[in-house]
Formats: sequence, C-alpha cells, structure tokens
Amino acid sequence: MKEKEGKIVVYQLITRLFGNTNTTNIPYGTIEENGVGKFNDITDKALTELKKLGISHVWYTGVIEHAVLTDYTEFGIPLDDADVVKGRAGSPYAIKDYYDVNPDLAENVPERIKEFQDLVDRTHKNEMKVLIDFVPNHVARAYQSDQKPDSVIDLGSADDTSQSFSPTNNFYYIPDQSFQVPTDYLPLGEYDFPTKNGRFDEFPAKATGNDQFTETPTKDDWFETVKLNYGVDYQNNRNEHFDSVPDTWQRMLEILSYWTEKGVDGFRCDMAQMVPVPFWAWVIPKIKEINPDILFIAEIYEADRYRDYLFTGKFDYLYDKVELYDTLRHIIEGKANTDHITDIWQRQEGITQYMLRFLENHDEQRVASPFFAGDPFKVIPALVISATMHTGPMMIYFGEEVGEPGAGVAGFSQDDGRTTHFDYWGVPEHQKWVNDGKFDGGQLSDDQKRLRSIHSDVLNFAKSHPAITEGDFYDLHYYNRTDNYQGYSDKVYCYLRYTDDEKLLVIVNFDSAPQIANVKIPEDAFSKLGIKDSYKFSALMNKSGSSQVDRNALQNQSDVAGLQIELEPYGFEVFSIQ
Repeated sequence: MKEKEGKIVVYQLITRLFGNTNTTNIPYGTIEENGVGKFNDITDKALTELKKLGISHVWYTGVIEHAVLTDYTEFGIPLDDADVVKGRAGSPYAIKDYYDVNPDLAENVPERIKEFQDLVDRTHKNEMKVLIDFVPNHVARAYQSDQKPDSVIDLGSADDTSQSFSPTNNFYYIPDQSFQVPTDYLPLGEYDFPTKNGRFDEFPAKATGNDQFTETPTKDDWFETVKLNYGVDYQNNRNEHFDSVPDTWQRMLEILSYWTEKGVDGFRCDMAQMVPVPFWAWVIPKIKEINPDILFIAEIYEADRYRDYLFTGKFDYLYDKVELYDTLRHIIEGKANTDHITDIWQRQEGITQYMLRFLENHDEQRVASPFFAGDPFKVIPALVISATMHTGPMMIYFGEEVGEPGAGVAGFSQDDGRTTHFDYWGVPEHQKWVNDGKFDGGQLSDDQKRLRSIHSDVLNFAKSHPAITEGDFYDLHYYNRTDNYQGYSDKVYCYLRYTDDEKLLVIVNFDSAPQIANVKIPEDAFSKLGIKDSYKFSALMNKSGSSQVDRNALQNQSDVAGLQIELEPYGFEVFSIQ
C-alpha cells in the first residue's frame, strides 16, 4: 500500500461522453447521429477547470479498445459482431485489445495512441494524475490484439481447447459445445447492422465473464465477455493451481507494464474481487518496481474481504460502496438514520484511510435522478461526510457537480437514472457546463452554479486542511445520541478531525427541515484535542455562507462543552476549535 500523499480527489469521466457537444440524442443513435467525445476535446481549459474544482486524479473511463458497432475496417480494425456487443458504442469493459485504445476517441484513427499519450501529457501539465481501467477478469468474445508488442503472446493462442480447465490456458472452455447467443437478446432493438443475425461463431464455447460455465448464457449474464483463467478451477471446488505462475498472470503483467511505461499513474481495477488475491500480491509489487508511486484501486463489494485485498493483495485503495455509500443512500432515502454511520467507521477501524468514498460512478444511479434523491442538494451532507470524515480518497463522477440526472432511453441503456456507458450520447446538464467547448459553465442555471460551487468548496477544503488530509477522527455522534438525545436528532451527524495544530468540528443535517443541534463535546475529546482550558469556535465553511451560532449556550456546563447551532435543511457547518 502507498504512503499517504495528501487527500486524493478522483474525477471519473466517460471519455467518449465528456467532450461531446452533440445534443441530438437519438436512442440507439450512430456515432454520426449522436456524436462522440474525443481525447482532443479534453483541452487544457477543461483540465484547468477540473483542477480548480479540487481534482487531483482524472479517471479516463473507456480508454482501452473495446468492442463497438462502428466500422473501422478501413484502418485494419475488424468489424465487431452485433450479437455480442451491448449498445452501439459497446461496453468499456468488453476489452477487444489490451494494447490499443478505442478508435472512437481519436480525431485521426491511425494516430490514436499518440492522441491518448498527448492527453496524458496534458493532464500532467495541469498538475493532475491519470487513472485508467484495468479489466482483469474478462475480455470481449472477439478478443484479438493487433497492436501488441512483437514479444507478446496473444491471449488464448496457445490454449488446449479440449480441456474445460488447464492452469496453462488463458480461458475456460465448454468442450464440444458451440456458444449460443441468448435467444431473447435483440441487439440495437429494431435497428439493423451488417453483423446482426443472432449468431456468433465460437467453438468450443468459452465461460462468460460472470462465471457462467455454459454455452447458453442468458441476456442478463455478461454474455458478451469471456472469463480469464488465473489458475482457479471453479468447477472443482475452486482448487487453486499457483505452484507455477499461471500464464495469464504473465500476460497481465505485460499489459500493466505497457500502460505504466506510457505514463499512466494508476489503475482502477474492474471487479478485482473476481480475480484471486495471490495474483494481486504478485503483480502489484512488480508494477511498483517500474513506478513506486503508481496507484491500484480495487472495485470490490465484499466487505469481509477488504483487509485481505489491502494487506495481502497490496491494493492502495478499495471502493467503499457496500458500507458507507449504501448507508448514506439509505439515510437520504429515509430507510436509515445517522446512527448507522457510527457502525461503519467502527467496522472499518484500521482501514478507513484506504477506502475510496463516492456518491456516484458509472454503475450507480445519479443522485439527481428520481430513482435516488431527485434533488442533488439533498445529498450535500453525504458529500461532506464522504470528503471529510477520514483521510482516504474521494471520487466525483462527471456531471454530478451540476446535478446531471441521467434521464432518457439511450439505447441499450434504458431510463434508469444512470448515464449510459453503452451508447453514443450527449449528457445534457454536463453539456451546459461544457458550453460548446468553452468549459466555463456558461449555460448553467444559478442553482447549478451554486451546486458546483459547493462541490468545489468541499473538495478544496478537504484537500487543503491537514486535519482532513492526515488528522485523527473522533465521533461525537454516539455520545450526543446516548447522553444528549433530547437536544440532538438522528438526522444530524457530527465529528472532530484534528492534528496537533488544527482542530475541526463537522456537523451535517440530513433533514428537509432546519435542525437546532445542541452538540456537546465530552472531556475525553478535549483531552485528545490537547485543549485544557479556554476555547472558541470559528465558522470556516457551510452550505450558504452564513452561520448562526450561539457559542455560549453550553459553555457553562461543568462536565461537557459545546455549542448550539441551527443547521439549514440539508446543510452543514465546519468550525475551527481554537
């Protein structure tokens, strides 16, 4: 794991969507109809504005070449089969060539690798680092690398396809059976495409990416992908064959080395929990020999395996989806109260600094959508907690900061509150900030400008205050709920962040109504803060820029000290204690 380097703030963007200014948005529209963003659309101006927002790392999603339904055969790129591609633009996680980039993203297709390299250089020039996806668990059914280095052996080229499992194979097979496209899958709906015929020739069939060892996966499976073999015999009690380094491990090391040497600063590792921990423990140190500062972030949804992936697998950071994200969402939706937040940090004691917090990403529903909060301002308390409760990284998803709701049927992606990552599409509220490539927010409403300003305030505050970036945490909520419950609601949450030189009090309100909170700070907390006698509170940051604080309300009590404060609906306050 990496030594702390200050507060990391990641900005995830779908590269094909970020710079697209086309507003046509025809369901299942072609690249010509709906347009596509390019590497070159992510200009110095765009990157400067992301830096001002508080971003330290940009995660360019969908860079590596994946299956698409756009014809690039004139450039020597094979046409993909519509029956195993989801959406016209395809899933960024159905990798077609680990050593190439998506030709959709290039102005000049033969120069696509250079255009990506220029984006890496531009990002570094603007003092941010570059993350890309590493998709280790599965590849597109039509995987074949035509851009690999001469020294590289292509995946599956030396497999013994007569065997369901062999530790020397790269894939898993269903011997003597042909792959069958799900009978109820209609690629492109009623639209036509040259390779759309209900068939895909694959013999013998390969196991699917979501561990379905059958030649007849369903349309709800990851049927467009095939599972990679890391030496685990899933059909025989998951027996592990790691005595000799499996061939797939070597192939993945080559891929990670290739992108590291191109200046990539880190990898968001897709479905890392579906790949055995010993592989990560083997490969991550090898990549860190090339670049000791490189980051590995694991997408993982099994909380009981967090410590294994951190301390044995050697990941730097893990997704905190199933604990903090889910808890905050339930509070916002009225399905839980703030008492449950205390449960999270107690379960994560000793690893909180390695948890990546977020409120949106490409898999989750937009906070502004009616499927979640409906109003992005309702989520501000959760933003503050995610960014300031511990020292670990924070992530923002492009458009989140202006209230993008992810509305509309895009094609393969239906109207479900998510921005499509399968289709050619424009992202309407985000496009108002892009403002025809000016990246100045010129088309945003006043509320959207205010929302973006709050995000900027919170992210930059979290990055610039040592109490947040490296300080300790003290939960005041439990004390106030048990000893002070009559003056303190379960819609409020508060805590201290502190170093020897800086002490902060953070209070948030998840209620739609104002809350008057009598926040008491016990003697034990003041002892940890190193405050013995007099003290005062100074307001540093809040939702509206104003503060209503009676600083004397609780200071006459002998056993505790604190303050009384009126919190705005969905508001927050941060105080310095001096």
